[in-house]
Amino acid sequence: MGDTTSLASRVRGIGRGFAVTAAAGAAAGLAAAGYGLWEKNQFVLREETVPILPAGFGPFRILHLSDIHFVPGQDRKAQWLSSLAELEPDLVVNTGDNLSHVNGIDPLLKALAPLLEFPGVFVPGSNDYFAPKLKNPASYLRGPSKAQPKPVVLDWPRLRSNFGMSGWVDLTNRNQSVVLNGLRFDFSGVDDPHLGLERYAGWPRGTRGQDTTPHLRVAVVHAPYQRVLDHFTEDGADLLLAGHTHGGQICVPGFGALVANCDIPTWRAKGLNDWESNGSTTPVNVSGGIGTSRFAPVRIACRPEAVLLTLTAR
Repeated sequence: MGDTTSLASRVRGIGRGFAVTAAAGAAAGLAAAGYGLWEKNQFVLREETVPILPAGFGPFRILHLSDIHFVPGQDRKAQWLSSLAELEPDLVVNTGDNLSHVNGIDPLLKALAPLLEFPGVFVPGSNDYFAPKLKNPASYLRGPSKAQPKPVVLDWPRLRSNFGMSGWVDLTNRNQSVVLNGLRFDFSGVDDPHLGLERYAGWPRGTRGQDTTPHLRVAVVHAPYQRVLDHFTEDGADLLLAGHTHGGQICVPGFGALVANCDIPTWRAKGLNDWESNGSTTPVNVSGGIGTSRFAPVRIACRPEAVLLTLTAR
């Protein structure tokens, strides 16, 4: 009888242990989710200096925006976006994924209105074409996300038209030269490589060969897949700007991003780094992004950011 009582006590003790462990795990999960919901609205400005301008030019300031993923009702995000106009950038570069909701265009344009007063260039991301769908976040650990069946189509033509009418240059699989502050900028951009839509347009005509006019070559892309970084680096880009990764979105303090949602190393998921390919080197800025999918509205150890790049003479 004593042995039976002792066994029953041990079983009850084990059960209580499991219950305590489960409760602690649930509490930790709720705490992490609560923190992630808070951090997604802790917007920051990352500042970088890049010495790539021809002698005698600069400084020149580029405001890099990416992955806004706007949803109606995001008033704090809207106010912060509008306030960035106070920086008075020389150029705004938007590397896509502006939307996360079918009704996001009008409030997004209102938020961006002060920035649309400045010169700008842009390319789209997949979430300019299609709204996100609910999925298991753990699926990102198995590799880059896949196209969803029966996607919800967004009105990208309308958003693109509004950007264009405001004077921003569409670089979707095209190139264009623009003179800014007395310096010729040669831009080349591609459609979203995450969807396999990139088509290289090269650099504007007349800017190759023996051209000695001071200029700067800037490549613009949404998703920084290695094949795209290699192409532009080998093709003579002086600077490459990209987004897409969300900086990992959920990071481990002291370690960094667990995923990049493309094929670049996770330590390159956010920041300014040199990319090397076949003996050529190009500085690449990958934005950690401003928003999240509306179905995964958390950030951990990865605050939403815009990036102010100050270009100076070499």
